[in-house]
Amino acid sequence: MADITRRLGWRHLRGAPTAHIRHHRSGKLLHDGPGLSFWFRALTAALSEVPVDDRELAMTFHARTSDFQDVAVQATVTYRISDPALASARLDFSVDPDTGVWRGAPLEQLGTLLTETAQQHALAVLARTPLSAALVDGVTAVRERVAAGLDAEPRLPATGIEVVAVRVMALRPEPEVERALRTPAREQIQQEADKATYERRAVAVERERAIAENELESQIELARREEQLVDQRGTNTRREAEEHAAADGVRAEAEATRTVRLADAEAARAVRLSRAEAEGAREVGEARAQAQAAWLRVHADVDVTTLNALTGTRLAENLPNIDSVTISPDVLTGLLARLGAGERA
Repeated sequence: MADITRRLGWRHLRGAPTAHIRHHRSGKLLHDGPGLSFWFRALTAALSEVPVDDRELAMTFHARTSDFQDVAVQATVTYRISDPALASARLDFSVDPDTGVWRGAPLEQLGTLLTETAQQHALAVLARTPLSAALVDGVTAVRERVAAGLDAEPRLPATGIEVVAVRVMALRPEPEVERALRTPAREQIQQEADKATYERRAVAVERERAIAENELESQIELARREEQLVDQRGTNTRREAEEHAAADGVRAEAEATRTVRLADAEAARAVRLSRAEAEGAREVGEARAQAQAAWLRVHADVDVTTLNALTGTRLAENLPNIDSVTISPDVLTGLLARLGAGERA
């Protein structure tokens, strides 16, 4: 929209660099170009403003495929007005000299023209394409067909319109059809997810089984080693017992030898003692015999009176220890005889 200001019955217009301004007065073209700035009188001026920048036209329309399925097409057409003079001559781009607002709706007319032309070519393509193929390759096919159709449309160059680019964003079926089409894919995705879950679980079970087998093998190996340890301990104990038995045998044999030697020594000593005792006894006996013989020889030479005196002396010495005294008749007769002789004397 042009920027118009008022000054004492005059108007001043200042256009944008992307807007082509055409100023006519009394049928004559006074100003023509983009980004103009000039004074004019509102009562005698005829102004038109044509945008020359690139513009985006978004469009959405419905089409039907060869299998009678409705689809929605979302596309965008980029265009520009390449010939402002021709466009202003074919479409109403005039602006109010007081406000600078378009009197008509030229851009809506251009949008309708581009949309109907693009829709015509898109419908022609989709009408010969089944839904499955349209959903797979329809975007490219529709874009190429719409771009070619717009380039070949004679009304656009005649209106000064140049198509810059065509983009098709999406081809969507009806919601019910889309849900029906999504179901197999979702089921397949779910099946693949379940398969991945089962495979993950199978791998986990396999790993757990491997771990359990390793633990079992470890326990078996440990039990085998414990068995070997028990056998080795038994062997060591048996060997130790054998060694103890052998040592005990050696000690017993040594003890027996020592005992035999001690017995032999004791026997020899006993024999020697017996011999010494016998020799001593023999010598004592011989000494006693000799003493007795000497005593007898001494008493044999002594008279009877001396012997009796000795006997009495001995008797007196042993009197406290004598329990009984036996006096033979011969002794009593002799004693009595001696007593009588004494009295007589």
